[in-house]
Amino acid sequence: ALFGIKGADFVLLATDTRSIRSIVVMKGEEEKFRQLNSSSLLAYSGEAGDTVNFAEFIQRNVQLYGVRNDKELGVCEAANWTRRTLADSLRSRHPYQVNVLIGGVERDYLSANPATSVTPKLYWIDYLSAMAELPYAVHGYASYFCTSLLDRYWREGMSQDEVLGLLKMCLEELKVRFIVN
Repeated sequence: ALFGIKGADFVLLATDTRSIRSIVVMKGEEEKFRQLNSSSLLAYSGEAGDTVNFAEFIQRNVQLYGVRNDKELGVCEAANWTRRTLADSLRSRHPYQVNVLIGGVERDYLSANPATSVTPKLYWIDYLSAMAELPYAVHGYASYFCTSLLDRYWREGMSQDEVLGLLKMCLEELKVRFIVN
């Protein structure tokens, strides 16, 4: 499960820590995040070999862009490049089976105070390379149970405590309603 929720000036990303294959838990302490640059983070899930390979490929190439051009990719640019990479892999013999959330903040350099003026961005990308910018997103079976809670309780400009409370509501709902705990 991957969770992403936008707040007033931040994006909260959360994942489970299990690496599974079918009905078997292969590893219980799997890290499913990659820091793309100073303003964006990638959360991923999917087939075990594909996820790590794909996430490292995206992370390294976004960082390489920053080194070559002396400018970091924004969250929107990183999400679009990731979607394009997934779309290209679909046309190959071995497409990646990876679902991704990319979240971060973009500075508004045109505002009066660009140091404090940030816009949170959250992008949902699935293994078929469909992409959408959303205020909240869930990948995996958790989406069946948590999307309705997010629809009902999410609102623009939520504080960190409110977003954490909303994530806790989702996790409690999973404990009650989902057969796999």
